[in-house]
Amino acid sequence: MRYSRDMRGHGPNPPDPQWPGGARIAVQIVVNYEEGGENSVEHGDAASEAFLSEIVGAQPWPGQRHWNMETIYDYGARAGFWRLLRLLEGIPVTCYGVATALARNPEQTRAMIDAGWEMATHGLKWIDYKDVPRDIEAEHIRQAVALHTHVTGARPLGFYQGRASMNTVALGCEEGGFEYLADSYADDLPFWHVHQGRPQLMVPYTLDANDMRFANGGFTNGEEFFLYLRDSFDCLYREGGEGRPRMLSIGLHNRLAGRPGRAEGLRRFLDHARAHDGVWFATRLDIARHWAGAHPFRAAERPSQMGRDDFVARFGGIYEHSPWIAERVWDGEMGAAHDSAAGLAGAMARVFRAASDQERLGVLRAHPDLAGKLAAARRLTADSAAEQASAGLDALTDAERADFTRLNAAYVARHGFPFIIAVRDHDRAGIMRAMAARVDNDSATERAEAERQVMRIADLRLTSALG
Repeated sequence: MRYSRDMRGHGPNPPDPQWPGGARIAVQIVVNYEEGGENSVEHGDAASEAFLSEIVGAQPWPGQRHWNMETIYDYGARAGFWRLLRLLEGIPVTCYGVATALARNPEQTRAMIDAGWEMATHGLKWIDYKDVPRDIEAEHIRQAVALHTHVTGARPLGFYQGRASMNTVALGCEEGGFEYLADSYADDLPFWHVHQGRPQLMVPYTLDANDMRFANGGFTNGEEFFLYLRDSFDCLYREGGEGRPRMLSIGLHNRLAGRPGRAEGLRRFLDHARAHDGVWFATRLDIARHWAGAHPFRAAERPSQMGRDDFVARFGGIYEHSPWIAERVWDGEMGAAHDSAAGLAGAMARVFRAASDQERLGVLRAHPDLAGKLAAARRLTADSAAEQASAGLDALTDAERADFTRLNAAYVARHGFPFIIAVRDHDRAGIMRAMAARVDNDSATERAEAERQVMRIADLRLTSALG
């Protein structure tokens, strides 16, 4: 089985985004323009809207219009938008514009364009796509791009469906004209997603630093909104100063943050952020283009995507003369987590630990003696030869070779398998001391230690192979 989700991402040491001017944080503000694109019988939908409004526990009204719901959305267009436009003056902003909403709000659309906002598409309609057939969603995306282009004068270069299906990101990739997609909440940094062999930049969005939480009980007043945004900023700003710059995405809606009692919380946050040096306010397209320039896509070896024969040929020798470990790893569940040295080492160690006693003993016995007959005859595997050479075991004096031979023989006679140690962790003298100390251990202790060393050797080999 191949697991589709990538829960490793950038890993423990993400790349430095190298924000312009050495900024410690990139702050990105989105205004979602949905008013006029929501579910409504008048828009040809089956029922009224029930999402992201002031009405607690709202339910769709099948076949009917909902006056209260419609006028809440109307407020966003008539009043909330203009308040946010004034509040955000001079700040780079991205609009997630529902195409039908932009078409129904020409004055507001013109105002956003005149203010220099990036106009990304938020799809054709503000509806839930989870049950929409793939071909229909694809057609909606095509129509959204066309209508957006006609209304704004330029095609959108960013795409966020929002109420996405499991097909949305794939369809966004296949559309082919987006510089970034935003239907992900998986990271604080952009990342490359590969679909059908083609890289697509993702600039992840947010549902936490988002005024939608006013509609679901998360925030109850503007002060709570301000405090959450401030704390998010302060955490990321501190991390940026420690050498780990990140991106803070903030999501706004005209009918939510555009209300007076909430707008004040946003105003206080903007004052807080602007009072700091090293803050880059940017549109999502700015961030996408910067990332693509600073961190262009580079294809990397992905073990989880290899065919079985190729995988076993590449990694079958990680455990000495024991390709069955690689075979069982490939036959199990693999995903992006196993495309790193640490991830693949973990999967192999799991298979090794789960193997029978005789299978594990077979792995131990497959290891050569250190500086033994196989080394002298140049019959070691390439990995073993390189490892022994790294500790100088290929350049022993006659006396040293005699000591190794004596200790190897004593160790095997006592424990039934050769002395095993991750030689890359030691020098020649350290290896000799370890052999002398361990030869007299009881066999149970040595068996456990030998198995730990086998897994450590595999870890080092994979680190060398995959970086």
